Amino acid sequence: MKVSDILRVKGNTLYTVTPEEPLARAIEIMADKDIGSLVVMDHGDLVGMLTFREVILCIVKSGGAVGNALVRGAMDDHPLTCTSETELDEVRRMMLERHARYMPVMERRMLMGVISFYDVAKAVVDSQNFENRMLKAYIRDWPGGEEQPGAQL
Repeated sequence: MKVSDILRVKGNTLYTVTPEEPLARAIEIMADKDIGSLVVMDHGDLVGMLTFREVILCIVKSGGAVGNALVRGAMDDHPLTCTSETELDEVRRMMLERHARYMPVMERRMLMGVISFYDVAKAVVDSQNFENRMLKAYIRDWPGGEEQPGAQL
């Protein structure tokens, strides 16, 4: 399974901010849209990722207030990225290694979408459920919850 499979199901709604945007405004967007991340774009280029993790770290660092902080001061300026052709096993490995919950999907320099750890986990579970249904359908006379005498699995 590839990242493109997730994006096809997820849709293409993207939320971005600029590095010079007030952090308070970015937090407001995240809360209003009920999203955990914003892609930070500058003149059409990906320059960072802002997640609730970065927001919380910034607030703690500044003594509990957002103040006049800008997105630039809070964002991760070296976010993990992948392409739509990246295999999900590789995405899982990358996300686990870096404790990343969100990953921008790029094709050359164009932002194609953002996938979350939740999206990846859901795709894996859905794939396993489908595989299980196919295996059960393949096996003739599948027991209906109780083992039948002489049935071999």
